[in-house]
Amino acid sequence: MKTFLLRLFTWWNSQTFGTQWWTWLYGEFVGDDEFGNRYFRTKGGKIDPALGFERRWVIYRGLAEASTVPPSWHGWLHHIVDVPPTQESVKTYPWEKPHRPNLTGTTAAHRPSGSTLAQGRRPKATGDYKAWNPGG
Repeated sequence: MKTFLLRLFTWWNSQTFGTQWWTWLYGEFVGDDEFGNRYFRTKGGKIDPALGFERRWVIYRGLAEASTVPPSWHGWLHHIVDVPPTQESVKTYPWEKPHRPNLTGTTAAHRPSGSTLAQGRRPKATGDYKAWNPGG
């Protein structure tokens, strides 16, 4: 029952019934990524007359978070490349790090030294700061 209500009233939990219906009628599965996101386009690559190009969309696994889309799929979704990563081998370089979603607001977020959240307490001042005095 909870899943039914979530899909009926929220758009950020995977797909709504409207998106599922649209995908079933007009969508063609293209592939999925390592995060479980599924990618679709209009059947047969049909050009949408309102847009002038084919529609492409993603159905997120879990919460709808755009930063979980890897760079290769991002390029395909935004018509930067014409061939999806499932049909073309994407060349990765040794200096590239694996894709990570935006972790801001989570416990895994980057906390630089000096942040009040990094170690639980802020380090003491080093004495290199001199307060501004408006009169002198």
